[in-house]
Amino acid sequence: MVLRRIRAPRIDFSGLRRELDLPTAFPEAADREAEAAAKERHDDREDRTDLEFVTIDPPTSKDLDQALLLQRQGSGYRVYYAIADVAAFTVTAPAIEAETWRRGQTVYLPDGKVPLHPPVLSEGAASLLPDQDRPAVLWTIDVDGTGVTVGADVRRATVRSRAKLNYAQVQRDVDAGTPHPSVQLLPELGRLLTQRGLDRGAVNLPMPEQEIEPDGDGWKLVIRGPVPVEEFNAQISLLTGMAAAQIMLKGGIGLLRTMPPPEQDAVRKLRLAARALGLPWPDGAGPGAVIAALDPMDPKAAAFIDQAAEMMRGAGYTPFDGAAPEQPLHGAVAAPYAHVTAPLRRLADRYVTEVCLALHTGAEVPAWARDALPRLPEVMSRTDRVANAAERGAVDLVEAVLLQHRVGEEFDAAVLDVDRHRADIALDEPPVRARCEGREEGGDLPLGERIRVRLTEADPTRRKVLFHTVRLDA
Repeated sequence: MVLRRIRAPRIDFSGLRRELDLPTAFPEAADREAEAAAKERHDDREDRTDLEFVTIDPPTSKDLDQALLLQRQGSGYRVYYAIADVAAFTVTAPAIEAETWRRGQTVYLPDGKVPLHPPVLSEGAASLLPDQDRPAVLWTIDVDGTGVTVGADVRRATVRSRAKLNYAQVQRDVDAGTPHPSVQLLPELGRLLTQRGLDRGAVNLPMPEQEIEPDGDGWKLVIRGPVPVEEFNAQISLLTGMAAAQIMLKGGIGLLRTMPPPEQDAVRKLRLAARALGLPWPDGAGPGAVIAALDPMDPKAAAFIDQAAEMMRGAGYTPFDGAAPEQPLHGAVAAPYAHVTAPLRRLADRYVTEVCLALHTGAEVPAWARDALPRLPEVMSRTDRVANAAERGAVDLVEAVLLQHRVGEEFDAAVLDVDRHRADIALDEPPVRARCEGREEGGDLPLGERIRVRLTEADPTRRKVLFHTVRLDA
């Protein structure tokens, strides 16, 4: 659901690309390999084109990593989850291999993404586009009526997606009682898996996101809250990542996505924040359950969720070959978990997938996959920083451009986080998040409250926006 939007004029993002040293074209050798790989046939695999898969992605996406089919099975469910088989195209392509290690992951900017793989693969031959036979890694996961995984199978197959759906469309169909048959069970299973996660201590942070969208010859800055089917679809990916983690832990080799569980002191501080904001914390409830009951559109709830994000620190990738990691959990998932469902957009997933395929069949893990595991954390950490900087930098630039002629104006805002006399605020209109300083005209910064602020700086060159508080009774 779109909450708020505002239009910005033409903006040049090339400076941000240069600043982050983002690659442009692929090397000619990588393009040649991709063109050749796109023409190869993949007939030596199980044919599962009988399964009526669909994809759910943003409307403009062409790099489709996942296709889904849900079926009832007794009192439980069978999840068919097809993942693009990137290794089928890259394992004998050294130029592509080298370039994808340099890029690490797809970086998204408003004027175009910087893809991990050449588009002839990522948006063509390897993408699970509708009405096309595609090589895939097929996960088949059985879930009982309580949300417990009771069986998981992974193998190579050929699949065919029947439709390219998007989140808003699926949500409308669900609300109207006319969902696509392949995902008819998604709300039911998604709610079950969500509750299962909350019961074990999982934490989901449903903060509305700032997004930049094209609008004629300009751009729109949009605050968008997630629709329920996005969370339900994410639960299927989490389910698969947890199944992959269990296969690797049992097999004694792999790469986990880890994050320390929240420390008790951090939870204690979050309880104090809930009390200060006047938010309920039922006896026996964990942080995830408290957050799940809130409306993120409410400023007090938004401030609380922002505070909760401070607990979720230290995410990384943990390789192991032999003994299991001392700390195998992902704190937000509250279980061992692995990235395995987005190989077109994230380098690590390709190797985790290969490890799971080998372990599940009792085969030897290929040397190229085993040797990559200890090197992946540094690459993914480095490129995570670049991707995050690109996303934040683009939003900062758009905010500065659309506000540069409004310095001196006053706005209503909600206080999301406070650090002495500085705060993170969210304006009601336009949909901007920025830094604010107190003390102007005696202003203060009450967490979770609405305040009046004055824009004192909006500099597109430095991508900086700054506000000061205004005392209303002055």
